[in-house]
Amino acid sequence: MTSIIETKDLIRDFKKTRAVDGLTLSIALGELFGLVGPDGAGKTTTLRLLAGLLDVSEGDASVLGYDLKEKAESIKPHVGYMAQQFSLYGELSVMENLQFFAELFDVTPKDMAERTERLLTFAGLTEFKKRRAVNLSGGMQKKLALACTLIHEPEILLLDEPTTGVDPISRREFWNILTELHLQGTTIIVSTPYMDEADRCSRVGLMYAGKLVECDSPKNIREKLEGDVIEIQPEDWQKALKTVAGLSGVREAQTYGESIHLLVDSGKRRLPEIERVLKKEKLAYRSIRIAPARMEEAFISLIRKLEA
Repeated sequence: MTSIIETKDLIRDFKKTRAVDGLTLSIALGELFGLVGPDGAGKTTTLRLLAGLLDVSEGDASVLGYDLKEKAESIKPHVGYMAQQFSLYGELSVMENLQFFAELFDVTPKDMAERTERLLTFAGLTEFKKRRAVNLSGGMQKKLALACTLIHEPEILLLDEPTTGVDPISRREFWNILTELHLQGTTIIVSTPYMDEADRCSRVGLMYAGKLVECDSPKNIREKLEGDVIEIQPEDWQKALKTVAGLSGVREAQTYGESIHLLVDSGKRRLPEIERVLKKEKLAYRSIRIAPARMEEAFISLIRKLEA
């Protein structure tokens, strides 16, 4: 497939801090690519570099064939960048924000009229077009920000944690819009702290301490988890966790609410052993089973290996 974003040994320094450290990445036309990693991993800096908003310290990067060192301004009409923080004009209405961004990107009055109506419908904001942006809910503000990002019909969307802080229903609606854009052929790079969102991407890159440490499809990343996952729903998860975390064959113990997920060397072998220990210690449980590995387990395991 045709690559429209290429970086090689890309570095960005801020005084004594190296925010992006030797990033080599290739993103194909029409790809939905997810960037994940802990806070401070370099995700936001990477997106701002690709948007032409930051200068490259070292290395090479190109977007749509434009060299980011030499022609960063040339890529801006082709890219839509949505910052993590709400960055629209609160005192302007929904429609006025759309019109402002259309004028900013030199969209013709004819195209602006057609696109604003289409985007309002697309984002489910038609009935709120006269409402001031500051008075919208968090989810609606995110959808308005996306609509403003799309007004000049960019080929590439760069979205920095776009669903952070919104309710689950708004998050699902937002991703329905992204999926529709992806199906239409838009190239999307999205950073997210949510592993269920990472699972929706064509490929996922895990960043840690400024480096890209893993890059593959969600399916392949899950399969890199060494061992099986046993899920326990105990009555007393704290006591159960202390009891099972140190058992033979248990490589990691992770908690999800009141559930315990154990990464073990062999689920078939360890499941009956763990059941026997729980019964011996009189620790009741609602269920215990070998569960399919999730992105979350895979990434936590990868990060723990890096920190070891």
